[in-house]
Amino acid sequence: MRMQLLEIGSETEQLSACKLSLLLGVFTANNQVESFLNLARKILGADEAVFAFHNEPYIWYASNQQFKAFTPLVDTNLSAYFSDQVFVDVQHPQYPHLVQHISQFGVKAERYIAFDLRLLDGRSVGQILFFDKKQQSFDVNSASIVVDCADNLMRHIELKVDYVELKELHEQQVALNYSKTKFFQIIAHDLRAPFHGLLGFSEVLVQERDTLDDASVQSISEYLYDTTQSTYNLLESLLNWAMAEGGRFIYHPINFELKQSSKIVCSVLNSLAIKKDIRLIDQIEDDLKVYADINMITSVIQNLVSNALKFTPTDGKGQVIISARHTDAGVQIAVQDNGLGMSQAQIGQLFKESLSASIKGTAGEKGTGLGLMLCKRFIELNHGDIVVVSNEGEGTTFTVTLPVATSNHQALTPEQAPAELASI
Repeated sequence: MRMQLLEIGSETEQLSACKLSLLLGVFTANNQVESFLNLARKILGADEAVFAFHNEPYIWYASNQQFKAFTPLVDTNLSAYFSDQVFVDVQHPQYPHLVQHISQFGVKAERYIAFDLRLLDGRSVGQILFFDKKQQSFDVNSASIVVDCADNLMRHIELKVDYVELKELHEQQVALNYSKTKFFQIIAHDLRAPFHGLLGFSEVLVQERDTLDDASVQSISEYLYDTTQSTYNLLESLLNWAMAEGGRFIYHPINFELKQSSKIVCSVLNSLAIKKDIRLIDQIEDDLKVYADINMITSVIQNLVSNALKFTPTDGKGQVIISARHTDAGVQIAVQDNGLGMSQAQIGQLFKESLSASIKGTAGEKGTGLGLMLCKRFIELNHGDIVVVSNEGEGTTFTVTLPVATSNHQALTPEQAPAELASI
């Protein structure tokens, strides 16, 4: 059996899996694998060589005539034959076993010498094998020079890997910074707009109070209250999001009944539901418990219900339902509406910081999507999951999955309690 050599190019099927080989430019004009093998062959006086990285699908073959790849039919990892040595030649006790192994590659020769490619921490990442039909053994001094060259190649690879990782991190940070800049531009715009109204109507009350009737004053007062409330909610969500992103939220999970959270949410938002002529229905059972941070989960449910009310019609047929059930994955909480729904493109933009201003609600409400990002962060902190299903014109359902209660008691265990409490 002989090696079946392959032509390798940028479109070769498995080339993308050869990460270290690609770093060394195996199919480019700057092919450092070929250059290294040609140099080492000259030092050793060898006619042929193969170069293999562990867990890569191709082995690289070099001779005076060609540089090609082949796919081995057996394991190419030769690490077991080296023991504490960096190369194996005819004097090494494992040499006969090494020769027997590599004969299965389709390599047939009279003499062989193999080198282990090791990183600074001693880990082996591959091997190089030199061979030909000559009778005399490889020179030990020449082998020592190749060892030094191989070490330099390994340092070069480590620097390349570090560079690629740093480059990827830099590109990710640049993209993140751009997204955050865009995000805060939207936040600033959405804060500035209501303040224009607040300042304008406040000026009217200050300078033209005597010319206004009671109905006008009442109308302006209601506008000022609604705008102030929505702006405050935006600022509060922004603060909570910033605290969550900065790791300043303290996660205090307890076993609690979900009904506690849903009752709070319904009491807070029921007036808004009545104002929009929407039925707000709480179907969560009294004894259904989860293991989570009650404040975070209440905030999540409130945000989801508030969004549902925002996009549900005011024609008297709208309804928002809060429900929950046990599943194999945990406790699933669903907030379902029969409102405007979303397109797949809109769903794809949810929970992202690179957001644009959200569409207006059924009563002209505005938002930024910040609440949904905060929901996702809180759910992640509670080791849960959040998904959304929606169809345009048919409504939306947000489903949150949380860990089930660990016991029937509604209290912190000593392991989860804050340090100052645990020390008492």
